[in-house]
Amino acid sequence: MKGLGELERSIMDILWAESTALTAREVGKLIADRDLAPTTVMTVLDRLTRKGFLERTRDGRAWRYQPAESRDAYIAELMLEALDLTGDRSAALTRFAQAVSGTEAEILRRALTELEDE
Repeated sequence: MKGLGELERSIMDILWAESTALTAREVGKLIADRDLAPTTVMTVLDRLTRKGFLERTRDGRAWRYQPAESRDAYIAELMLEALDLTGDRSAALTRFAQAVSGTEAEILRRALTELEDE
C-alpha cells in the first residue's frame, strides 16, 4: 500500500469523516484551511482513486468519491507494513505490546481470543 502525502491525507480525513460520498466541489469546500483550485482537488481525488484509496461513482456530470476502506483498515495496513521493515517481527511485536496501555492490551487480548475461537 502506498503512503499518503499531506494533501492526500487531508482529503482522506474529510472523506473518512463523512457518511456519504462527496463530489470534488464538496471536498474543496470542506478544506477550509487551504485555498485550492478545484482542478487541484480533482487531481488529488483522481490520484487517490488510482492508488486504490477511493472508489468513485458517476452522479450526473460529477463523480462522487468515498473511501475504499475505513481509516482503521488503512492504519492496520500501515502497522503491518512497519512490521515488514523489521528483521525481527517478534521483537517488534513484543516491544509494541509493552508500550500499549492496559486497556489497549485487553482489546488486543480479546481480538486474539476471538480469532482463536473462529
